[in-house]
Amino acid sequence: MEWVRGDTIGRGSFGTVHLLLPKKTSPKSPLMAVKSAQTVASVSLKNEKQVLDQLGHCPQIIRCFGHDYTVENGEKLYNLFLEYANKGSLADQVQRSGGNLMESDVRRYARSILKGLSFVHGKGFAHCDIKLQNILLFDNGDVKLADFGLAKKNGERGGKQRTMEIRGTPLNIAPESVNRNDYDSPVDIWALGCAVLEMMTGKPAWNFRPGTSVAALLFKIGVCDELPEIPAELSEEGKYFLGKCFVKDPKNRWTADMLLDHPFVAGDDEEEEASPSTSPGCWFEEFSESPRCPFHFPDWVSTQSTASSQENSSFGSSFSSYVSSPMERIRELACDRTLVWSISGNWITLR
Repeated sequence: MEWVRGDTIGRGSFGTVHLLLPKKTSPKSPLMAVKSAQTVASVSLKNEKQVLDQLGHCPQIIRCFGHDYTVENGEKLYNLFLEYANKGSLADQVQRSGGNLMESDVRRYARSILKGLSFVHGKGFAHCDIKLQNILLFDNGDVKLADFGLAKKNGERGGKQRTMEIRGTPLNIAPESVNRNDYDSPVDIWALGCAVLEMMTGKPAWNFRPGTSVAALLFKIGVCDELPEIPAELSEEGKYFLGKCFVKDPKNRWTADMLLDHPFVAGDDEEEEASPSTSPGCWFEEFSESPRCPFHFPDWVSTQSTASSQENSSFGSSFSSYVSSPMERIRELACDRTLVWSISGNWITLR
């Protein structure tokens, strides 16, 4: 494939990411990004390509379209062609949302992440670097796991076993990684809990003040009994969910498949089908007919009425179900959508 390097869209420890511009395009050509590194320092990128090839296709995992080598400015580069996420990362989304996300969005994102992790773990791999920066967001609302440069097979050890190896972000590292240098699939669940906390609060799971040493942080994670603080405002389901992620013993930590059945995320697919938008309060219920005069409205039906009160008309029942709580009504009025009054198919012309 002949291509041109476009604008820079990201920089990381293992490479620089640019928009990829193919010289020859077709209507079916997907948008791509190219992650590049000098060939002598491309171990991580080559590992990412190898892992993605072995994993195969999953809707919650970034797609890989191949690789090549180029010589630019006298340097030989290794280039990895990846699916382009036009909405950036979940870290960007948290920042755009003012520092934290609504719990309904956190539930939805957590479920997609778990689906991706379930697939990765089912293939016998651990991602080893789950964080908001490595979870990419697409225009249709999809989120996908990315950056598999540190991923590894479960149980696999390097040729030179070091006393301490830091894979991924220290703030999201699991206790067993600190204590025993273990990096298997349970570490992703601990890191997922850290990511969920950060989506809810806009802050890392651990309070890492400037000037604090990484050694002190690792001691707290691996040796102390302390766990990341769960915010009081989180729902009981959310607290219970995080409690199953933040388990010191990886053998007792819940798996991705177990967490997918947790009430915090279970059933979210059905909710998405019923309401594709995450904007609060943007809905209406269609009435069966339009009133022709003030006296044509049905008798008031309280939303707290019992099922035995059935004397009202079908329109009356529909109207009562439309009435929401004061808080929900405020959210509806605050919705940023504009009503389209030109749509008049359901209006009746008054005589």
